Amino acid sequence: MTDTPLGGLLASAPPELTDDQAARLARDIFGVEGRMKRLTSERDLNIHIATPAQGYVLKLANPAEPPEVTDFQTQALLHLETAHLPVPRVVRTLSGATEARTPQGILRLLTYLEGRPLHLVQASAALRRSMAAMNARITLGLQGFAHPAADHVLQWDIKQAASLRPMLPAIADAPLRALATRTLDHFDTAIAPRLPELRWQVVHADMNPHNVLVTADGHHIAGVLDFGDMVRTPLVCDLAVTASYQIDPADPLTSLTEFAAAYHAILPLTADEIALIPALVATRMLTTLAITSTRAARYPENAPYILRNFPSARDGLLALSRLDPTDTETALRRACGME
Repeated sequence: MTDTPLGGLLASAPPELTDDQAARLARDIFGVEGRMKRLTSERDLNIHIATPAQGYVLKLANPAEPPEVTDFQTQALLHLETAHLPVPRVVRTLSGATEARTPQGILRLLTYLEGRPLHLVQASAALRRSMAAMNARITLGLQGFAHPAADHVLQWDIKQAASLRPMLPAIADAPLRALATRTLDHFDTAIAPRLPELRWQVVHADMNPHNVLVTADGHHIAGVLDFGDMVRTPLVCDLAVTASYQIDPADPLTSLTEFAAAYHAILPLTADEIALIPALVATRMLTTLAITSTRAARYPENAPYILRNFPSARDGLLALSRLDPTDTETALRRACGME
């Protein structure tokens, strides 16, 4: 049965393959054989294949995901191949195709990026600035990219926040639920009406700490993974997604302004975009709280993975709620050289 508030894709469990099936498909379709290890995933089935020369990720798309959305992700990675960015590369099948239709679903193979997951690295101002710069560089790399599926409805997309309301009861903590409700009320009345006038484009939309790799010294971004949440949306919404995971609850204003300034140095923001950053970051945090709470209740066996970003979203939303909105906007404008 479909969980209506979640929608078909988020209400659908990841697909399954046995190890033997995965090994045979990788060999017969892509000509790749190696040691396999299953990777955690919210929607798709991902398997790491280690060979002596190269690592790969075998991806079986969720059956609820429309084929054109899977192609959207593939074409975006192909678009980025000339941008010299640390993102996965698409590996062709033995016949030269970018994907294969199998009885189990759409199968793709991507190169595997090496690096230490961001969520395992101590946060720092230097790393925060590097994350902001990488976010801006990937957004620049995606400028001009278009696809028929770019406007698909993605529940994680900030502009879709109004549809989160039926999920709010799943947030167990009453004061936190009340704060999330107030944040959504503010988005609906004061923020959503302003989004159409902003710059829109295709963006990554999910640079959370589990999708980002860090260099050995812990100070720079080494790679960005998982383009599965790409969507066409206001450009600043993508900044807000990434920034929502970079807020230091002990010093939310400094961490937010540091991030915005580093992003602005690569991809200059408009005054209207800067004004909306705090509310959009808070909206992404409530999105994380609502969706993960709902999905964890539906899939308790996968709850630890689903709830991996819940604590940072909770702490960040609480911290942002204590800031004065006028002072925060002034600080952001000053950090970006507009004061």
